[in-house]
Amino acid sequence: MADRLLAVWLGSIALLAGCSLAPSYRAPAVPVPAAFRETGAWVDAVPADRLPRDGWWRVYGDATLDRLEPLVVRANPDLAAAVARHDEAAALFDDAHAALLPTVGIDAETDRDRQSARRPLRGSGQPDTYESNTLEAGFGYDVDLWGKVRNAVAAGRDDAQAADDDLASVRLSLQAGVASTYFDLAGLDREADTLARTIDTYRRAWQLTVSRHHGGLASGLDVSRAQTQLALAQARASDIAARRALDEHAIAALVGESASTFSLPPVAALPGVPSIPTGLASTLLERRPDVAAAERRVAAANARIGVARAAYFPDLSLGLDAGFQSDTFSPWLAAPNEIWSIGPRLAMTLFDGGRRAAGVRHARAQFDEQGARYRAVVLQAFREVEDDLAQLHRLGDESDQADAALVAARHSLALAMSRYRDGAVSYLDVVTAQTTELDTQIAALDVDARRLQASVGLVRALGGGWHDARS
Repeated sequence: MADRLLAVWLGSIALLAGCSLAPSYRAPAVPVPAAFRETGAWVDAVPADRLPRDGWWRVYGDATLDRLEPLVVRANPDLAAAVARHDEAAALFDDAHAALLPTVGIDAETDRDRQSARRPLRGSGQPDTYESNTLEAGFGYDVDLWGKVRNAVAAGRDDAQAADDDLASVRLSLQAGVASTYFDLAGLDREADTLARTIDTYRRAWQLTVSRHHGGLASGLDVSRAQTQLALAQARASDIAARRALDEHAIAALVGESASTFSLPPVAALPGVPSIPTGLASTLLERRPDVAAAERRVAAANARIGVARAAYFPDLSLGLDAGFQSDTFSPWLAAPNEIWSIGPRLAMTLFDGGRRAAGVRHARAQFDEQGARYRAVVLQAFREVEDDLAQLHRLGDESDQADAALVAARHSLALAMSRYRDGAVSYLDVVTAQTTELDTQIAALDVDARRLQASVGLVRALGGGWHDARS
């Protein structure tokens, strides 16, 4: 009869050990468009096309960028901090998982005690001093009847996965920051090169105007205008040099080097803007590490509701202690000195002033908060893709228009110079044409750099080749 009751009791424990008080989990529903609105016919949107998982920046074919990007992973302190947070989350998961396993320990103790001669209820014949030597091993196991431990483990696992996704997101953000800043620097280098050639042209024009003035063919006003034009171009070149220095310092910080010792040689040419495969809009949620991290945090919050609910139910633990105890060392480990205890322990809180109810409400509020954050991250993801697609599209049109404007400006400058030499116009017409031609050149170069930066933004918005391995 006792064996039957024990079997029923153990069977009930095994059945209850499979319970979980966490709600059934489903990721929060968010509206997902069928396609990106700004894609247009200019982008190849084949779903199978993806950026390389490692080294997405190689699509630009720039050797300097290829050299800079790996430095982010090796030396950036912000990424190192993200790695540490990832390791911390992994350690917390291991700590939670350990609660699923029993604990085993050993305790050894030796004492020499003296008792008072006037100790109450002291038996006759008891010695004043005695020894107590104990060697004992213990086994303990908390039976997870209500899924409290399993849900804590699930929450820890979800947090660790979110930290892994956070690490990927930080890495992508830093790599995109290097690429975007580098392309800005490269654009400034091209502008500086254009200004250097322009300054040389303006200097020769000023010298020619001075000679014409000495010959009575140009006025002093023409000389002043030529000199002003030269000085303005030189000031513009100084401004570009200052902006380039700031970009160089920013890149140094991103790759983990000192701005005092880091330098980049002038960039000879801007790379072309590559075709960025966008894929289907419905797969964007699988390609953004920040979206994956937000979803994992929702799952973790859901599991913690189960942890909070389990506080309403009793905790069951099983314990076994066995060993030896003796008043002398010599026959210490002998059968007559054996000691042991075994049995279950059931504990339950009956009144806590509403603490458990508050814990459940807190867990539910955290779940609602993480769900709202997830939806916000998803909406932001689609916004960023649409923003960068729109920017690339408009900048493509702007680039064509800037090129056409540059052709017209150069033609106007050639006509103005020819008519000035013939004495048909004043030098003011030349200055106006020169200013227009320079502004148009700088604008065209600026558009090229901004197109590259927008393409980097699109790569980042699309996840940079990252893909959720759990999907």
